[in-house]
Amino acid sequence: MGLDDVRRYNQMQQGAIPCYADAATIASLRQMFAYVFTPPAQIGGGLPQLELHEIAGPWSLAGVRIVPVPLWHGRLPVLGFRIGGFAYLTDCNRIPDDSWPLLTGDGGVRTIVLDALRHRPHSTHFSVAEAVGVAQRLGVERAYLTHISHDLGHAATNAQLPAGVELAYDGLVLTV
Repeated sequence: MGLDDVRRYNQMQQGAIPCYADAATIASLRQMFAYVFTPPAQIGGGLPQLELHEIAGPWSLAGVRIVPVPLWHGRLPVLGFRIGGFAYLTDCNRIPDDSWPLLTGDGGVRTIVLDALRHRPHSTHFSVAEAVGVAQRLGVERAYLTHISHDLGHAATNAQLPAGVELAYDGLVLTV
Protein backbone atom coordinates (compact mmCIF):
# COMPACT_ATOMS: atom_id res chain seq x y z
CA MET A 1 0.00 0.00 0.00
CA GLY A 2 2.97 2.30 -0.60
CA LEU A 3 1.54 3.83 -3.76
CA ASP A 4 2.12 7.36 -2.50
CA ASP A 5 5.87 6.62 -2.55
CA VAL A 6 5.63 6.51 -6.34
CA ARG A 7 5.55 10.33 -6.26
CA ARG A 8 9.31 10.46 -5.76
CA TYR A 9 9.87 8.28 -8.83
CA ASN A 10 7.50 10.52 -10.78
CA GLN A 11 9.69 13.47 -9.81
CA MET A 12 12.92 11.67 -10.73
CA GLN A 13 11.73 10.54 -14.17
CA GLN A 14 9.60 13.67 -14.65
CA GLY A 15 6.47 11.81 -15.60
CA ALA A 16 4.02 9.01 -14.98
CA ILE A 17 5.18 5.45 -14.34
CA PRO A 18 3.83 2.89 -16.81
CA CYS A 19 1.79 0.31 -14.91
CA TYR A 20 0.82 -2.98 -16.58
CA ALA A 21 -1.99 -5.04 -15.06
CA ASP A 22 -4.93 -7.24 -15.96
CA ALA A 23 -8.43 -5.73 -16.02
CA ALA A 24 -9.30 -6.95 -12.52
CA THR A 25 -6.16 -5.43 -11.02
CA ILE A 26 -6.75 -2.11 -12.79
CA ALA A 27 -10.31 -2.06 -11.44
CA SER A 28 -8.98 -2.75 -7.93
CA LEU A 29 -6.38 0.02 -8.26
CA ARG A 30 -9.03 2.49 -9.41
CA GLN A 31 -11.26 1.53 -6.47
CA MET A 32 -8.62 1.35 -3.71
CA PHE A 33 -6.81 4.49 -4.87
CA ALA A 34 -9.70 6.50 -6.29
CA TYR A 35 -8.03 9.72 -5.14
CA VAL A 36 -5.23 9.07 -7.66
CA PHE A 37 -7.51 8.57 -10.66
CA THR A 38 -10.28 11.02 -9.68
CA PRO A 39 -8.25 13.65 -7.86
CA PRO A 40 -9.75 15.97 -5.27
CA ALA A 41 -9.93 19.72 -5.88
CA GLN A 42 -6.91 20.36 -3.67
CA ILE A 43 -4.01 17.96 -4.01
CA GLY A 44 -1.58 19.00 -1.27
CA GLY A 45 1.69 17.07 -1.57
CA GLY A 46 0.92 15.75 -5.03
CA LEU A 47 -0.46 12.51 -6.32
CA PRO A 48 1.19 9.40 -7.71
CA GLN A 49 1.14 9.45 -11.50
CA LEU A 50 0.48 6.12 -13.19
CA GLU A 51 -0.05 5.37 -16.86
CA LEU A 52 -2.30 2.30 -16.83
CA HIS A 53 -1.95 -0.35 -19.55
CA GLU A 54 -4.30 -3.33 -19.53
CA ILE A 55 -2.77 -6.75 -20.06
CA ALA A 56 -5.10 -8.95 -22.09
CA GLY A 57 -2.53 -11.38 -23.46
CA PRO A 58 1.04 -11.24 -24.80
CA TRP A 59 2.27 -7.76 -25.71
CA SER A 60 5.49 -6.05 -26.78
CA LEU A 61 7.37 -3.36 -24.93
CA ALA A 62 10.31 -1.69 -26.68
CA GLY A 63 10.25 -4.54 -29.22
CA VAL A 64 10.40 -7.26 -26.55
CA ARG A 65 7.58 -9.81 -26.39
CA ILE A 66 6.18 -10.33 -22.89
CA VAL A 67 3.89 -13.25 -22.09
CA PRO A 68 1.73 -13.00 -18.97
CA VAL A 69 1.63 -16.26 -16.99
CA PRO A 70 -1.45 -16.73 -14.79
CA LEU A 71 -0.51 -17.88 -11.27
CA TRP A 72 -2.14 -18.17 -7.85
CA HIS A 73 -1.30 -16.31 -4.66
CA GLY A 74 -3.49 -18.38 -2.36
CA ARG A 75 -6.98 -17.82 -3.79
CA LEU A 76 -5.97 -14.61 -5.58
CA PRO A 77 -5.12 -14.80 -9.29
CA VAL A 78 -1.86 -12.99 -10.10
CA LEU A 79 0.47 -12.77 -13.09
CA GLY A 80 4.04 -13.79 -13.66
CA PHE A 81 5.85 -12.95 -16.87
CA ARG A 82 7.92 -14.72 -19.49
CA ILE A 83 10.38 -12.96 -21.77
CA GLY A 84 11.97 -15.42 -24.16
CA GLY A 85 13.88 -18.00 -22.12
CA PHE A 86 13.39 -16.04 -18.88
CA ALA A 87 10.44 -16.18 -16.46
CA TYR A 88 9.63 -14.07 -13.41
CA LEU A 89 7.15 -15.88 -11.14
CA THR A 90 7.03 -14.34 -7.71
CA ASP A 91 4.45 -13.71 -4.99
CA CYS A 92 2.74 -17.00 -5.83
CA ASN A 93 2.19 -20.51 -4.54
CA ARG A 94 0.75 -22.39 -7.50
CA ILE A 95 1.05 -22.62 -11.26
CA PRO A 96 -2.26 -23.71 -12.79
CA ASP A 97 -2.25 -26.52 -15.35
CA ASP A 98 -3.10 -24.14 -18.20
CA SER A 99 -0.01 -22.01 -17.47
CA TRP A 100 2.65 -24.72 -17.77
CA PRO A 101 2.61 -24.67 -21.60
CA LEU A 102 3.36 -20.92 -21.44
CA LEU A 103 6.60 -21.84 -19.66
CA THR A 104 7.56 -24.94 -21.64
CA GLY A 105 6.65 -23.91 -25.19
CA ASP A 106 8.91 -22.11 -27.69
CA GLY A 107 12.11 -23.69 -26.38
CA GLY A 108 11.12 -23.40 -22.72
CA VAL A 109 12.45 -21.29 -19.90
CA ARG A 110 16.19 -21.44 -19.17
CA THR A 111 16.35 -18.95 -16.29
CA ILE A 112 13.66 -18.35 -13.69
CA VAL A 113 13.16 -16.02 -10.75
CA LEU A 114 10.78 -17.79 -8.43
CA ASP A 115 9.01 -17.19 -5.11
CA ALA A 116 10.36 -19.28 -2.20
CA LEU A 117 9.34 -17.77 1.13
CA ARG A 118 10.72 -20.33 3.58
CA HIS A 119 11.12 -24.07 4.18
CA ARG A 120 7.73 -24.53 5.88
CA PRO A 121 4.60 -24.56 3.70
CA HIS A 122 2.71 -21.28 3.34
CA SER A 123 -0.79 -20.56 2.06
CA THR A 124 0.24 -17.91 -0.50
CA HIS A 125 3.91 -18.58 -1.31
CA PHE A 126 6.00 -21.47 -2.57
CA SER A 127 8.23 -23.13 0.00
CA VAL A 128 11.86 -23.71 -0.96
CA ALA A 129 11.12 -27.36 -1.81
CA GLU A 130 8.11 -26.41 -3.94
CA ALA A 131 10.14 -23.79 -5.81
CA VAL A 132 12.95 -26.28 -6.42
CA GLY A 133 10.32 -28.70 -7.72
CA VAL A 134 9.06 -26.08 -10.20
CA ALA A 135 12.61 -25.38 -11.38
CA GLN A 136 13.27 -29.10 -11.81
CA ARG A 137 9.99 -29.71 -13.64
CA LEU A 138 10.85 -26.89 -16.07
CA GLY A 139 14.43 -28.14 -16.44
CA VAL A 140 15.87 -24.65 -16.11
CA GLU A 141 19.60 -23.98 -16.22
CA ARG A 142 19.40 -21.33 -13.47
CA ALA A 143 16.82 -20.61 -10.78
CA TYR A 144 16.96 -17.64 -8.46
CA LEU A 145 14.72 -17.83 -5.40
CA THR A 146 13.24 -14.57 -4.18
CA HIS A 147 10.50 -13.24 -1.91
CA ILE A 148 12.42 -15.05 0.82
CA SER A 149 11.95 -14.57 4.55
CA HIS A 150 14.48 -13.99 7.30
CA ASP A 151 14.05 -17.69 8.15
CA LEU A 152 16.45 -18.57 5.31
CA GLY A 153 20.10 -18.04 6.12
CA HIS A 154 21.71 -17.14 2.80
CA ALA A 155 24.88 -19.27 2.92
CA ALA A 156 23.28 -22.19 4.75
CA THR A 157 20.30 -22.33 2.37
CA ASN A 158 22.46 -22.02 -0.75
CA ALA A 159 24.64 -24.89 0.50
CA GLN A 160 21.53 -27.14 0.57
CA LEU A 161 20.15 -26.19 -2.86
CA PRO A 162 20.75 -28.29 -5.98
CA ALA A 163 23.17 -27.12 -8.65
CA GLY A 164 21.82 -24.20 -10.67
CA VAL A 165 19.47 -23.03 -7.88
CA GLU A 166 20.38 -20.23 -5.48
CA LEU A 167 18.86 -17.51 -3.37
CA ALA A 168 18.65 -14.14 -5.09
CA TYR A 169 20.22 -11.19 -3.30
CA ASP A 170 20.05 -7.40 -3.28
CA GLY A 171 21.98 -5.99 -6.21
CA LEU A 172 21.72 -9.15 -8.34
CA VAL A 173 21.59 -8.23 -12.03
CA LEU A 174 20.37 -10.66 -14.68
CA THR A 175 20.71 -9.94 -18.38
CA VAL A 176 17.61 -11.04 -20.27
